[in-house]
Amino acid sequence: MTRTFKTAWFHKQARKAKISDAQLCKAVTQIGQGQMVDLGGGVYKKRLDENRHRSIILAHSGHFWIYEFLFAKKDKDNIDESELMAFRTLVKAYKGLTSTQVQQLLDEGDFLEICHDA
Repeated sequence: MTRTFKTAWFHKQARKAKISDAQLCKAVTQIGQGQMVDLGGGVYKKRLDENRHRSIILAHSGHFWIYEFLFAKKDKDNIDESELMAFRTLVKAYKGLTSTQVQQLLDEGDFLEICHDA
């Protein structure tokens, strides 16, 4: 069972960029088909909204995806090495989350669930 979340920060940025949850869920499906850039260590980059924005998505061994970071292509070409290392560290932290902790993040509004494949 795969669940997809976005962080509260990502939610605000996606809303400003007019990127819908439906678009994000479609992008996750495309990731499952290999349509992304694998940055290693559970960090992926996916183009969104007709290539205007880039998202950084973190994975936890097929259990869930987390939209973590969003940037406009016109503002930034890519993340730098220090950002990549920070995202890889975050993936490791997310891997340690229990179901109860994930639910707490949802309850507190830090995560928002956007898709859930049964």
